[in-house]
Amino acid sequence: MSPAATATAGIIANPQSGKDIRRLVAHASVFSNDEKVAIVRRIVMGMLEAGVDRILYMPDPYRLIAQSIDGLRIEGQPVHDRVQPLDGIYRGGVDDTTAAAALMTEAGVSVAVSLGGDGTNRAIVKGSRTLPLIPVSTGTNNVFPRMVEGTVVGLAAAAVATGLAPLEAVSQRAKLIEIEIDGRPPDLALIDAVVLDGAFIGSRAVWDIDIVREAIMTRAAPDSIGFSAIGGMLQTVTPADDAGFHIRLARDEVPPPQHQIRAAIAPGLVRDITIASAERLDLGAIVRVDGPAMIALDGEREFHLHDGQSAALRVTRDGPPVVAIDHCLEIARDAGFLNTDPSGNSWLE
Repeated sequence: MSPAATATAGIIANPQSGKDIRRLVAHASVFSNDEKVAIVRRIVMGMLEAGVDRILYMPDPYRLIAQSIDGLRIEGQPVHDRVQPLDGIYRGGVDDTTAAAALMTEAGVSVAVSLGGDGTNRAIVKGSRTLPLIPVSTGTNNVFPRMVEGTVVGLAAAAVATGLAPLEAVSQRAKLIEIEIDGRPPDLALIDAVVLDGAFIGSRAVWDIDIVREAIMTRAAPDSIGFSAIGGMLQTVTPADDAGFHIRLARDEVPPPQHQIRAAIAPGLVRDITIASAERLDLGAIVRVDGPAMIALDGEREFHLHDGQSAALRVTRDGPPVVAIDHCLEIARDAGFLNTDPSGNSWLE
């Protein structure tokens, strides 16, 4: 495939991820904004060194991207003209992320790098289900994004943006949990939707397993964290599987049989959990939840279901394309990516 005429990539970086109050309860790593600036700088360098013509980014009050390119030169030339903020009104909230994803899609961005956690990526997907993503983890309890070296992320983004790694060959549509709620606009989650006791409010994060009634998840893995890890101690559901997973936790009114497990519900927090039932979900299968209840999406409490109100939840494969970095760079390499031999031939040929 020939390189694209104008290779355009995007960056959405959440300055709030990786340093919230949950670190007082769990033992997660802290990502300072200085560290995020350094990561973004390496991503930008990887992109521009490997053929990206233009980078569009979401502005933020901490100026993460603006700081990352301060004084940066590629081949002796400053990069400011090639790294440009999106036009729009940005107030430093989650709605900025959703708006930025929509604007990048309208602008024809070939692939966007996200820096944040599951919540950041959920906000991106609420803005666009078609914007291709390379998610990089800087948050808490993350399952959707990965910890990857920024330079490598930039190279993979460049391979997609230049067309040397065709998107259809190096990505897979993500699964979603789609939520239809009586009297509310539809909503979504990328990893899990957790149903809590209706009377409990507390902080946005979900730590107390005793208030959890049930959970629906798009993936389950024993090497994960959070509710995906709980499901993974029962059965594995990978991102590639056309299925979801549904567990109900044991309550006082639920008779045996019950299943006892332990799982990492947060960094450094391993807890005992009693499972009343578990089932693999076909794509599109509906799980109905009746109020009163609180529903948390991707780790944060989002809304109440009042008494008499209900919600229908189902797992679909209607999320954005997510780039597999390793496969992407293999495909790009075989197409001549970063090959500086004058003949254009591989030494193995």
